[in-house]
Order: sequence, then structure tokens, then C-alpha cells
Amino acid sequence: MGTYIPPGWPAGVHPPGSEEFESTAVGWLLDVVPPDYRLHGVLRRYPIALATMARYHSKACVEGAREGYRTARTELASVLPPHAIDTVLAAYRKEGARLAETARAVDLVERALRGEVFTPKMSPPPKDTGPVGAEPKAAQHETAQHETAGRKAAGRKAAGRNSAEQKAGGAERGRPEVRGNSAGRGRNDLART
Repeated sequence: MGTYIPPGWPAGVHPPGSEEFESTAVGWLLDVVPPDYRLHGVLRRYPIALATMARYHSKACVEGAREGYRTARTELASVLPPHAIDTVLAAYRKEGARLAETARAVDLVERALRGEVFTPKMSPPPKDTGPVGAEPKAAQHETAQHETAGRKAAGRKAAGRNSAEQKAGGAERGRPEVRGNSAGRGRNDLART
């Protein structure tokens, strides 16, 4: 059986545990961070240090894109036409999704470099409710009591509404009273104006 690769694993990085994993991870992480990071040999010698720096960098990029998206309309309203602002927001959405995906992939690579072994997650089995209609006698009795109580409460509510309508004076039975506004028209008349 091969090594399990979790969803979101970056393309081009060999699976954890393989001979080429570390070298392909370092190459990919160096592509994630700014180019000047390649000047520091310590990051090639200690891939976990590079992964840690890449994690902070990628998270900062995601936060920067989020902040830019939140403020773009107000910051650019005086210098760009509305259609251009919409295009800028669309670019933020697209790039923000890409940056978030990269940040998740950096997290996976860092965890693998630290020795975490990934295993497929299985969803819990559904609760066995038993055959239909196989409810215990006590549960059937409780259900019947709740249904009876619910019907009684609904009856009391309806009786309360009827007496309130009768007290409203002049209201037709079963229909709420339509009150007039300051112009002498009812609410229904207002909806048509």
C-alpha cells in the first residue's frame, strides 16, 4: 500500500517518507516565499525552518489579501470607476482563494517535515436506530403524551386569538382588524401606492 497523501497536498512535492520528499518540499517552499530567501543557506539545510518561515509568510499574504478586499471599495472609490473596483475585488477573490490554498498546503508540508503521518479520515458510522416502528414502549408512550399536549396547547392558542379578535371591536370573525393610517387608508392600501 502506498503512502496516503492528504487533500490539498501540493503538486510536485513527493509523498512524505519517499526519498525525494525533502528535496521536493524544499524546492516548493522556496517557490512560496520571496526570492531573496534563496540566499540563506540555512533554510536549505534546515527545511523545518524554511517551512516555518513559509507558514508565516503565506498566512501574512492571506491576511493582506483579506484586508485589501475589505478596504478596496473605500480606498479606491475616489480614483477608480466602479467597474474597475469590481474587477479589483474579483482579482482579490481569485488570488485570495489561491493564497489560502497555498497556506493550507504549506501547513501540510510543514507537518510532514515534522514527522506527522497522515491517515485517511473516516466518517463515523450512522447511529443504528433499529427497524422502523421498533420504538421501545416507553418512548411510544412519551411520544403520544407530547402529541396530546401539543394539540391541547394549539387549541388554547386558537381560543385566545378568537377572543382577542372579538374584543378588537368590529373585526370580522377569523380576520384581523385593518387599522387605518394617518391618511385614512388601511395597510393594504399602502402596499399598492
